[in-house]
Amino acid sequence: MGTASELQSLDKLVSNALSGQDLQEFNRIHYGRISNHELEIKKNNILFGNENHFEIAAYKFPANKEEIRKPRIVKAGVIQNSIAIPTDQPVTKQRCAIFEKIRKIIETAADEGVNILCLQEAWSMPFAFCTREKQPWCEFAESALDGPSTLFLKELAIKYGMIIISPILERDEVHGDTIWNTAVVINEMGKVIGKHRKNHIPRVGDFNESTYYFEGNTGHPVFETSFGKIAVNICYGRHHPLNWLMFGINGAEIVFNPSATVAGLSEHLWAVEARNAAIANSYFTCAINRVGTEKFPNEFTSGDGKTAHKEFGHFYGSSYITAPDGSRTPGLSRVKDGLLIAELDLNLCRQIKDKWGFGMTQRLDLYVNSLSKAVNHDFEPQVVPRD
Repeated sequence: MGTASELQSLDKLVSNALSGQDLQEFNRIHYGRISNHELEIKKNNILFGNENHFEIAAYKFPANKEEIRKPRIVKAGVIQNSIAIPTDQPVTKQRCAIFEKIRKIIETAADEGVNILCLQEAWSMPFAFCTREKQPWCEFAESALDGPSTLFLKELAIKYGMIIISPILERDEVHGDTIWNTAVVINEMGKVIGKHRKNHIPRVGDFNESTYYFEGNTGHPVFETSFGKIAVNICYGRHHPLNWLMFGINGAEIVFNPSATVAGLSEHLWAVEARNAAIANSYFTCAINRVGTEKFPNEFTSGDGKTAHKEFGHFYGSSYITAPDGSRTPGLSRVKDGLLIAELDLNLCRQIKDKWGFGMTQRLDLYVNSLSKAVNHDFEPQVVPRD
């Protein structure tokens, strides 16, 4: 199913249908606040986005004024994008075409003052892990330190003084050419300050990712930066509450969730999981999903009985950002490339911890005792029998 037949935006569908008090009530209940606190976008950037077929949206999450701490204002940005040319084109041409598309959006993000920017999962390639074919898709795998994607983004990070998170297909040449699904964190001086490898690998329908890489071995790192403590929970990890929990325990203030997921599989979960994680862990979450329909040269089959086909289905975009209090932005388009910006006051993280006390009351001692028993082969669930 192509984008022409897809719903453009669930958020716009609702806002176009409602007005006045009804719209305010919808906003209050659905987004968690009556006003979405839209930020003004420069007219030249709106025009540039229209000319280059990408959407721009910007919102604000203020915090209460404090007497001791000054506001800690950060502008976070996320990019969702479709591939640029067909998947039967040479690897280098596909990658370069995506680079040129992304360069324009990053330039716009910089002009809007974005401090931290995160791209979508495996942003520099088609999401070919449905095919189970090793060639040519493994040729997209690259070094996290000096691969084409890192070198391309290092230049832009330095130019714009911006932290950029680059989720790529990583090739670890030091350890037997092992391939990983990895997020590379590049600071505003162009230095790779670290990386995180995807902790949870799906085996669902067309998502045959275990053919290419295994569960990550980097734990739950939180990167201390000039613009706050950030972490990356890659795609399928959003289905695992303990994965989100550990980033919070390690002190994250913003957790990015670069993803690739399609309509008909996960869309009813999409708006729930990153939002719930923000609430449960008192940090900001940024949910990023790629967009468009990607067709591959050869047919492939699934583990769900479907006939052979050449495409995953529609990547529905709908990227959004959630604050620790559970309020969230509208989502980006379901069919267009897009840049979503949010001005965050990181003081809100501690203010919400003080209000709800989730961290204070979570009983880690109880969990660790129960989990230490659950991992044993002779574990018996704590079930009280009926008789």
